[in-house]
Amino acid sequence: MRHGINTAVLRQGTAHSPSFFSVSRALGNTTDLADFCIPANPYFPTDEMFKHLEANLRTILKFYPSDVATIIGRLSSTLGLNPATVSMANGSTELITWIDRLLVDTSIAVPVPTFGRWTDQSLETGKRVDMFLLREADKFELRIDEYIRFIRSRGSRVAVLCNPNNPDGGYVPRREVIRFMDELIDLDLVVIDESFIEFVEVERKASVAEEAALRPNVIVLKSLGKNFGLHGIRFGYQIANPALTKKMSAALPKWNVNSLAEAFVFMLAEHRAEYEESLKMLALDRFMMASQLSRFPELTVFPSQANFLLVKLPAGIEGGAFCDHLLSEHHLLVRNCGNKIGLSSRFLRFGVRPDTEVERLVEGLRGVERMADDAGTHPLGAMELVSAPEPTRSFG
Repeated sequence: MRHGINTAVLRQGTAHSPSFFSVSRALGNTTDLADFCIPANPYFPTDEMFKHLEANLRTILKFYPSDVATIIGRLSSTLGLNPATVSMANGSTELITWIDRLLVDTSIAVPVPTFGRWTDQSLETGKRVDMFLLREADKFELRIDEYIRFIRSRGSRVAVLCNPNNPDGGYVPRREVIRFMDELIDLDLVVIDESFIEFVEVERKASVAEEAALRPNVIVLKSLGKNFGLHGIRFGYQIANPALTKKMSAALPKWNVNSLAEAFVFMLAEHRAEYEESLKMLALDRFMMASQLSRFPELTVFPSQANFLLVKLPAGIEGGAFCDHLLSEHHLLVRNCGNKIGLSSRFLRFGVRPDTEVERLVEGLRGVERMADDAGTHPLGAMELVSAPEPTRSFG
């Protein structure tokens, strides 16, 4: 706790981030909190879309939503999907929960580090979780052949692949993901979590959703909140063959998609052009932000195809103290990855943000050498800016 601000909200004992609201309350409901923690599209929805939602908010909140089949039908029409292959839920984490309960009987293979619910959910229900460690020396690259050998050696019956991966943003080329699915056609289930796939720019068509719908044991998971910039609504969907989809849909609670989510889904078709433009703007922001962070020689910035960047602090730096400083002194909320399996507190994840907010982050980095941690050392030493190297643009 510094300057009267309770930074304990950053360390709540789970593998997940504190909410924006809890942090804002800890700061006295400040209006200048910059959120680098939760990775969401900052350019979508547009102001026009928000105005439409605001004008209709009373009606949206007062009445029941349509049945989920109606909402799925509209979403499928907008995205060019077969509605018989789509299940929709109150966020991707609800789908992860039901996947575990319905389709994971004994064991699940998960690369780590990755999104915490893929390990936590099955551990909570008593399944064996086979964790495949991604190596920092390889920039956390997921090598498909090594992962397949690991799955076979452990006898895992379900396998998960997050693409791009969270928290490092590493991307597996589409052809390799398809090969992964085909090599494991005998498993009970293969899950490809594409929650951040819309942010990929190294391949024009990155998703394997169409191929998943043709296979008997594959589910592709999507998170609308991240790419459409609306985490608060909580909505996601999955794509699978009609038999798997029917099984999942039958288990999901009725009216598990709310009226606000429905209103947004029915707006999407009219705003596809703005959405596509937002992704281009965010890709440029990622490039520029990686350039800015790479100017600090003490930091290691990992290549990313998602809307966040994984950064490693220099040796001897305690990430919790670093995050406390950025929050209390600069009102910057960042993700300390110390509670992610496979990482330490020296790893931080920064959501990609516009230039004006990145300037505040850079300023925080410049001043942090003045902050002494509990051991009496200066967290980032005397960080000096150097010429920015050209960020690597390759399959990570």
